[in-house]
Amino acid sequence: MIIDKNIILERGGKKPILIDAFYSEEKTNQPIIIFCHGYKGFKDWGAWNLMAERIAAAGFCFIKFNFSHNGGTMENPIDFPDLEAFGNNNYTKELDDLDAVMTWAQNRFESNSKINTNVICLIGHSRGGGITILKASEDTRITKLITLASVSDFGNRFGTEDEIKNWKEEGVKYVVNGRTKQQMPHYYQFFEDFKAHEKSLNIESATKQIDIPILIIHGDNDTGVNINEAYSIYEWSKNSKLEIISGGDHVFNTKHPWNENNPSGELNTVINSITEFVK
Repeated sequence: MIIDKNIILERGGKKPILIDAFYSEEKTNQPIIIFCHGYKGFKDWGAWNLMAERIAAAGFCFIKFNFSHNGGTMENPIDFPDLEAFGNNNYTKELDDLDAVMTWAQNRFESNSKINTNVICLIGHSRGGGITILKASEDTRITKLITLASVSDFGNRFGTEDEIKNWKEEGVKYVVNGRTKQQMPHYYQFFEDFKAHEKSLNIESATKQIDIPILIIHGDNDTGVNINEAYSIYEWSKNSKLEIISGGDHVFNTKHPWNENNPSGELNTVINSITEFVK
């Protein structure tokens, strides 16, 4: 297996994006799978590398990346040295990043006869699930969609009217990162950008527009994103399958760092479901 780590996608006038690609030199007709991490996430979190290896070994070209404003840098993609970038992130930027990665993947593997650049499946975890739903509703290059513990509504995550009012007055609010103990900023631009694009950032209406097959995966022990959000996405979609992972938490019973050689049983179930669905 070929594992290309930390490829830098330079973009004129925009922050670069760091990308990993996992694929085989032997297997033919490998569809492209692009994975989007969630809030406070990154491409090398926990067991995501193991997941990438397992899915690539099953005959896929698996690509994962860091959103350009996730707080990581080209030199340190795992922790959050660039909190200024984190504070300036928003949903519009993440959609733009995903578009750039899809185009990069098609261009990168266009001349590789072993990889099928006409088949692109998106996987999104948590907030990344919402991003992939929005993208799948507008981009005909996407042939299948998988959500993992996905959110179903971006608008209800901003807090109460009073909290939003305070946020506007202060210009910034902070969220503590449980792992690194950093005070992670969110500048008010995040909410302004959401309000400016509220219609196009509506996950419900986007889901209703999607005709391609969707696999919705959610753990029944998820305290990060309520399982009812998976039921909502399932209810709105025309062509979907819902899989509940028994005992699965928000990250399918893994953690960061993940020092074991195998994924958790719950994540292993997720991996098997993904490969079957994309095949």
